Parts: sequence; C-alpha cells; structure tokens
Amino acid sequence: MLKSFFLSHPRACGESYAAHARVALGVSATLFGAAFAALVHAVAPALFKTTASRTVIRLYPVMAARNVQARDEATAPD
Repeated sequence: MLKSFFLSHPRACGESYAAHARVALGVSATLFGAAFAALVHAVAPALFKTTASRTVIRLYPVMAARNVQARDEATAPD
C-alpha cells in the first residue's frame, strides 16, 4: 500500500519516482517565483507587473500537455 502511494501516480504519468519528483520540484520552484513576484507586486505595483501572469501563461501549456499524455498512457490498451 505504501509503495502504491508513492509510485502509482508517477507510473501513470510514465515516469519514475525520481523523474516525476524533478518535474514537480521544477514546477513548484516556478510557481514559488511567480507567487513571490505577485507578493512584491501587491506591495509595490510598479514592480513585476506581468511576471506572475506570464509565468502562468508559459506553464499552462506544459502542464496541459503532461495531463493529456498521462491520460493517454493510462487509457492505452496493453
């Protein structure tokens, strides 16, 4: 059960645990950067005017493609 908890989702995405962790950590770092830029922008509106929105726009197609790929791999016949 514990093994399934950690491995079922990465396998459904066609990745090892380590590969999936690298991708997730990269996305996390990108989102933390966007969140920090938005926080600074909230206090000083002249700074980071478009950083958070550009980051989300850049990240969305990457995540959407990964979701389609994972769904296709999960439903592909053996």
